[in-house]
Amino acid sequence: MLDERPLEALVTHTRPELQEALARVTEPTPAGYSEAFLDVQEKWRHSLNCWSASPSIPGRVLSNWYPIEEGIQLYGSTYDSTEHFWQALKYHPEVTVAEIVDLLGVLDSKQWASWLRHLDDDPKVYLPNAYAVEFLRHNLARERLQWFRQELARVGTHPDEHPRVIQQRISAPFRFTAFEEKVLWGDLADLFHLVYTFSGADDPIRKILAAHHFDGIYLNGRKLGFISEEFRSLMLEIWKVKYLEMPRFGEVIRSIPAEIRLSHFLNDGDSPDIPIPVYVDCLNQIRDLARAAKH
Repeated sequence: MLDERPLEALVTHTRPELQEALARVTEPTPAGYSEAFLDVQEKWRHSLNCWSASPSIPGRVLSNWYPIEEGIQLYGSTYDSTEHFWQALKYHPEVTVAEIVDLLGVLDSKQWASWLRHLDDDPKVYLPNAYAVEFLRHNLARERLQWFRQELARVGTHPDEHPRVIQQRISAPFRFTAFEEKVLWGDLADLFHLVYTFSGADDPIRKILAAHHFDGIYLNGRKLGFISEEFRSLMLEIWKVKYLEMPRFGEVIRSIPAEIRLSHFLNDGDSPDIPIPVYVDCLNQIRDLARAAKH
Protein backbone atom coordinates (compact mmCIF):
# COMPACT_ATOMS: atom_id res chain seq x y z
CA MET A 1 0.00 0.00 0.00
CA LEU A 2 1.18 3.51 -0.76
CA ASP A 3 -1.13 4.81 1.97
CA GLU A 4 -1.03 2.95 5.32
CA ARG A 5 -4.21 4.49 6.70
CA PRO A 6 -6.59 1.71 5.54
CA LEU A 7 -4.34 -0.91 7.14
CA GLU A 8 -4.01 1.19 10.28
CA ALA A 9 -7.80 1.34 10.56
CA LEU A 10 -7.93 -2.43 10.33
CA VAL A 11 -5.29 -3.08 12.95
CA THR A 12 -6.30 -0.50 15.54
CA HIS A 13 -10.08 -0.97 15.65
CA THR A 14 -12.20 -3.79 16.99
CA ARG A 15 -14.15 -6.18 14.80
CA PRO A 16 -17.52 -4.75 15.98
CA GLU A 17 -16.31 -1.23 15.22
CA LEU A 18 -15.32 -2.25 11.71
CA GLN A 19 -18.61 -4.11 11.18
CA GLU A 20 -20.51 -1.01 12.25
CA ALA A 21 -18.50 1.15 9.86
CA LEU A 22 -18.96 -1.30 6.99
CA ALA A 23 -22.70 -1.32 7.60
CA ARG A 24 -22.75 2.43 6.94
CA VAL A 25 -21.10 2.09 3.51
CA THR A 26 -23.59 3.30 0.90
CA GLU A 27 -21.55 2.68 -2.26
CA PRO A 28 -22.21 -0.60 -4.13
CA THR A 29 -19.86 -3.37 -2.95
CA PRO A 30 -19.32 -6.89 -4.33
CA ALA A 31 -20.68 -9.96 -2.56
CA GLY A 32 -18.55 -10.99 0.40
CA TYR A 33 -16.92 -7.55 0.63
CA SER A 34 -17.45 -7.16 4.39
CA GLU A 35 -16.24 -10.69 5.18
CA ALA A 36 -13.12 -10.22 3.05
CA PHE A 37 -12.42 -6.91 4.75
CA LEU A 38 -12.57 -8.55 8.18
CA ASP A 39 -10.46 -11.51 7.00
CA VAL A 40 -7.67 -9.08 6.11
CA GLN A 41 -7.86 -7.68 9.64
CA GLU A 42 -7.47 -11.15 11.14
CA LYS A 43 -4.41 -11.92 9.00
CA TRP A 44 -2.64 -8.84 10.36
CA ARG A 45 -3.05 -9.82 14.02
CA HIS A 46 0.35 -11.21 14.94
CA SER A 47 3.00 -10.60 17.56
CA LEU A 48 5.45 -7.74 17.18
CA ASN A 49 7.99 -6.08 19.38
CA CYS A 50 7.56 -2.34 19.63
CA TRP A 51 9.58 0.80 19.28
CA SER A 52 8.65 4.37 18.57
CA ALA A 53 9.62 4.35 14.90
CA SER A 54 8.59 0.78 14.11
CA PRO A 55 8.07 0.17 10.38
CA SER A 56 5.02 -1.91 11.33
CA ILE A 57 1.76 -0.41 12.54
CA PRO A 58 1.21 -2.79 15.50
CA GLY A 59 4.74 -2.03 16.68
CA ARG A 60 3.98 1.68 16.68
CA VAL A 61 0.60 1.17 18.36
CA LEU A 62 2.30 -0.42 21.36
CA SER A 63 4.61 2.58 21.69
CA ASN A 64 3.86 5.56 23.91
CA TRP A 65 4.43 7.73 20.85
CA TYR A 66 1.34 6.45 19.06
CA PRO A 67 -1.05 9.39 18.44
CA ILE A 68 -4.52 8.64 19.79
CA GLU A 69 -7.08 10.32 17.56
CA GLU A 70 -9.81 10.47 20.20
CA GLY A 71 -7.34 11.44 22.92
CA ILE A 72 -6.75 9.62 26.19
CA GLN A 73 -8.10 10.70 29.58
CA LEU A 74 -5.50 10.47 32.34
CA TYR A 75 -5.78 11.96 35.83
CA GLY A 76 -8.55 14.36 34.84
CA SER A 77 -7.05 15.71 31.60
CA THR A 78 -6.99 14.66 27.95
CA TYR A 79 -3.74 13.98 26.08
CA ASP A 80 -2.86 13.27 22.45
CA SER A 81 -0.82 10.20 23.42
CA THR A 82 0.53 8.52 26.53
CA GLU A 83 3.88 10.17 25.73
CA HIS A 84 2.26 13.60 26.11
CA PHE A 85 1.09 12.69 29.60
CA TRP A 86 4.39 11.11 30.63
CA GLN A 87 6.40 14.19 29.72
CA ALA A 88 3.85 16.77 30.92
CA LEU A 89 3.71 15.40 34.45
CA LYS A 90 7.43 16.14 34.88
CA TYR A 91 6.49 19.83 35.16
CA HIS A 92 4.77 21.24 38.23
CA PRO A 93 1.41 22.81 37.32
CA GLU A 94 2.59 26.25 38.47
CA VAL A 95 5.81 26.37 36.42
CA THR A 96 5.71 28.71 33.41
CA VAL A 97 7.62 28.83 30.14
CA ALA A 98 9.28 32.05 31.31
CA GLU A 99 10.65 30.20 34.34
CA ILE A 100 11.96 27.43 32.10
CA VAL A 101 13.80 29.97 29.94
CA ASP A 102 15.27 31.61 33.06
CA LEU A 103 16.47 28.21 34.31
CA LEU A 104 18.19 27.57 30.99
CA GLY A 105 20.03 30.84 31.51
CA VAL A 106 21.10 29.71 34.99
CA LEU A 107 22.44 26.44 33.61
CA ASP A 108 24.20 28.28 30.79
CA SER A 109 26.04 30.53 33.26
CA LYS A 110 27.60 27.61 35.16
CA GLN A 111 30.82 25.83 34.26
CA TRP A 112 29.93 22.13 34.31
CA ALA A 113 33.30 20.45 33.67
CA SER A 114 34.28 19.92 37.31
CA TRP A 115 30.71 19.01 38.30
CA LEU A 116 30.61 16.29 35.64
CA ARG A 117 34.12 15.12 36.52
CA HIS A 118 32.95 14.51 40.08
CA LEU A 119 30.25 12.14 38.73
CA ASP A 120 32.72 10.44 36.39
CA ASP A 121 35.25 9.80 39.17
CA ASP A 122 32.80 8.12 41.56
CA PRO A 123 32.12 4.56 40.32
CA LYS A 124 29.26 4.18 42.80
CA VAL A 125 27.53 7.06 41.04
CA TYR A 126 28.65 6.63 37.44
CA LEU A 127 28.31 2.87 36.93
CA PRO A 128 24.64 2.51 37.94
CA ASN A 129 23.75 5.85 36.29
CA ALA A 130 25.94 5.86 33.19
CA TYR A 131 23.15 6.79 30.78
CA ALA A 132 21.95 9.64 33.02
CA VAL A 133 25.47 11.06 33.38
CA GLU A 134 26.11 10.93 29.63
CA PHE A 135 22.68 12.47 29.06
CA LEU A 136 23.71 15.35 31.33
CA ARG A 137 27.06 15.77 29.58
CA HIS A 138 25.31 16.09 26.22
CA ASN A 139 22.50 18.38 27.32
CA LEU A 140 24.56 20.72 29.50
CA ALA A 141 26.68 21.75 26.52
CA ARG A 142 26.20 25.42 25.68
CA GLU A 143 24.98 24.73 22.14
CA ARG A 144 22.42 22.27 23.46
CA LEU A 145 21.06 24.76 26.01
CA GLN A 146 20.75 27.28 23.18
CA TRP A 147 18.91 24.66 21.10
CA PHE A 148 16.33 24.25 23.86
CA ARG A 149 15.69 28.01 23.87
CA GLN A 150 15.37 28.06 20.09
CA GLU A 151 12.94 25.15 20.11
CA LEU A 152 10.73 26.79 22.73
CA ALA A 153 10.50 29.78 20.40
CA ARG A 154 10.01 27.67 17.28
CA VAL A 155 7.00 25.78 18.67
CA GLY A 156 5.34 29.07 19.56
CA THR A 157 5.26 28.98 23.34
CA HIS A 158 4.24 32.09 25.31
CA PRO A 159 6.11 33.11 28.50
CA ASP A 160 2.93 32.93 30.59
CA GLU A 161 1.96 29.43 29.45
CA HIS A 162 2.37 26.45 31.75
CA PRO A 163 4.25 23.48 30.21
CA ARG A 164 2.06 20.88 31.92
CA VAL A 165 -1.11 22.51 30.60
CA ILE A 166 0.00 23.18 27.01
CA GLN A 167 0.95 19.53 26.56
CA GLN A 168 -2.66 18.58 27.27
CA ARG A 169 -5.39 18.60 24.63
CA ILE A 170 -7.12 21.82 25.62
CA SER A 171 -8.37 23.09 22.26
CA ALA A 172 -6.76 21.97 19.00
CA PRO A 173 -5.26 18.46 19.17
CA PHE A 174 -1.64 17.62 18.37
CA ARG A 175 -0.04 20.96 19.11
CA PHE A 176 3.14 18.99 19.78
CA THR A 177 4.16 15.75 18.11
CA ALA A 178 5.22 12.79 20.23
CA PHE A 179 8.77 13.35 18.96
CA GLU A 180 8.68 16.94 20.23
CA GLU A 181 7.33 15.65 23.52
CA LYS A 182 10.35 13.37 23.90
CA VAL A 183 13.23 15.49 22.61
CA LEU A 184 12.03 18.94 23.71
CA TRP A 185 9.72 18.73 26.71
CA GLY A 186 10.96 15.37 27.94
CA ASP A 187 14.70 15.97 27.60
CA LEU A 188 14.35 19.47 29.04
CA ALA A 189 12.49 18.24 32.13
CA ASP A 190 14.87 15.29 32.53
CA LEU A 191 17.78 17.73 32.44
CA PHE A 192 16.40 19.81 35.31
CA HIS A 193 15.41 16.78 37.38
CA LEU A 194 18.78 15.06 36.91
CA VAL A 195 20.82 18.16 37.74
CA TYR A 196 18.81 18.40 40.96
CA THR A 197 19.27 14.69 41.68
CA PHE A 198 23.06 14.64 41.22
CA SER A 199 23.86 18.02 42.81
CA GLY A 200 25.14 18.20 46.36
CA ALA A 201 22.82 19.33 49.16
CA ASP A 202 24.71 22.62 49.49
CA ASP A 203 24.85 23.34 45.75
CA PRO A 204 22.96 26.61 44.97
CA ILE A 205 21.66 25.13 41.69
CA ARG A 206 19.83 22.44 43.65
CA LYS A 207 17.98 25.05 45.70
CA ILE A 208 17.07 27.01 42.57
CA LEU A 209 15.64 23.92 40.87
CA ALA A 210 13.74 22.93 44.02
CA ALA A 211 12.15 26.39 44.10
CA HIS A 212 10.74 25.62 40.63
CA HIS A 213 9.56 22.15 41.77
CA PHE A 214 12.12 20.08 39.90
CA ASP A 215 12.81 18.24 43.14
CA GLY A 216 10.25 15.57 42.25
CA ILE A 217 7.14 14.65 40.28
CA TYR A 218 3.96 16.31 41.55
CA LEU A 219 0.70 14.51 40.79
CA ASN A 220 -2.66 14.70 42.58
CA GLY A 221 -1.18 15.92 45.83
CA ARG A 222 1.66 13.39 45.78
CA LYS A 223 5.38 14.04 45.36
CA LEU A 224 7.32 11.21 43.71
CA GLY A 225 11.07 10.93 43.34
CA PHE A 226 12.18 11.37 39.73
CA ILE A 227 14.37 8.26 39.87
CA SER A 228 12.04 6.08 41.93
CA GLU A 229 10.04 2.89 41.61
CA GLU A 230 6.90 4.81 42.57
CA PHE A 231 7.26 7.19 39.63
CA ARG A 232 8.12 4.41 37.19
CA SER A 233 5.09 2.39 38.32
CA LEU A 234 2.89 5.12 36.83
CA MET A 235 3.69 3.65 33.41
CA LEU A 236 1.65 0.57 34.23
CA GLU A 237 -1.19 2.73 35.56
CA ILE A 238 -1.51 4.77 32.36
CA TRP A 239 -1.32 1.63 30.24
CA LYS A 240 -4.26 0.23 32.22
CA VAL A 241 -6.31 3.05 30.72
CA LYS A 242 -5.01 2.58 27.18
CA TYR A 243 -5.14 -1.21 27.04
CA LEU A 244 -7.87 -2.15 29.52
CA GLU A 245 -10.36 0.67 28.99
CA MET A 246 -9.93 1.45 25.26
CA PRO A 247 -11.12 -1.60 23.29
CA ARG A 248 -9.17 -1.03 20.08
CA PHE A 249 -5.83 -0.95 21.89
CA GLY A 250 -6.75 -3.89 24.09
CA GLU A 251 -7.31 -5.98 20.98
CA VAL A 252 -3.86 -5.18 19.64
CA ILE A 253 -1.97 -6.20 22.76
CA ARG A 254 -4.15 -9.27 23.40
CA SER A 255 -3.42 -10.53 19.90
CA ILE A 256 0.21 -11.21 20.90
CA PRO A 257 0.56 -14.81 22.13
CA ALA A 258 1.28 -15.19 25.84
CA GLU A 259 4.33 -17.37 25.24
CA ILE A 260 6.15 -14.54 23.44
CA ARG A 261 7.90 -12.01 25.66
CA LEU A 262 7.43 -8.47 24.41
CA SER A 263 10.44 -6.22 24.06
CA HIS A 264 11.01 -2.55 23.32
CA PHE A 265 13.79 -0.80 21.44
CA LEU A 266 15.10 2.75 21.66
CA ASN A 267 17.43 4.13 19.01
CA ASP A 268 19.25 6.25 21.61
CA GLY A 269 19.79 3.57 24.25
CA ASP A 270 18.30 3.55 27.72
CA SER A 271 16.32 6.33 29.40
CA PRO A 272 16.92 8.16 32.69
CA ASP A 273 13.27 8.25 33.74
CA ILE A 274 12.30 4.63 33.03
CA PRO A 275 15.04 2.17 32.02
CA ILE A 276 14.22 -0.27 29.23
CA PRO A 277 14.09 -3.36 31.52
CA VAL A 278 11.46 -1.61 33.68
CA TYR A 279 9.55 -0.51 30.58
CA VAL A 280 9.62 -4.04 29.13
CA ASP A 281 8.44 -5.54 32.42
CA CYS A 282 5.46 -3.16 32.45
CA LEU A 283 4.70 -3.99 28.81
CA ASN A 284 4.53 -7.71 29.56
CA GLN A 285 2.47 -7.12 32.70
CA ILE A 286 -0.12 -5.07 30.86
CA ARG A 287 -0.34 -7.69 28.08
CA ASP A 288 -1.03 -10.35 30.74
CA LEU A 289 -3.65 -8.12 32.41
CA ALA A 290 -5.33 -7.38 29.07
CA ARG A 291 -5.49 -11.07 28.16
CA ALA A 292 -6.83 -12.00 31.61
CA ALA A 293 -9.48 -9.27 31.50
CA LYS A 294 -10.90 -10.71 28.28
CA HIS A 295 -11.60 -14.13 29.84
